[in-house]
Amino acid sequence: MKNPLANLMQQAQKMQENLQKAQEELAALEVQGESGGGLVRIIMNGKKEVKKVSIDESLVKEDRDMLEDLVAAAVNDAINRVNRLKQEKMAALTGGIELPAGFKLPF
Repeated sequence: MKNPLANLMQQAQKMQENLQKAQEELAALEVQGESGGGLVRIIMNGKKEVKKVSIDESLVKEDRDMLEDLVAAAVNDAINRVNRLKQEKMAALTGGIELPAGFKLPF
């Protein structure tokens, strides 16, 4: 019969490896945030770095304030999508384990 402490250490190491793999997968994914019915689109990676901004030509001639608001809304939409994907990935990894309030995993 194996030592219970050795089993626990082995499980912890496996979980650490899974978390590292999840971090790498999340960093590599890309999401699209949009606003204005798709007139402004943002491509963002899992590290919340904006990779591309697409603005429909019709907006370039419009009000600058509105365009700035739409860009900000698209960025926020992309951030929210990244956060949701991270939560889903973590829920799958932890098997629904409830973490203590304020406990943050490394990403």
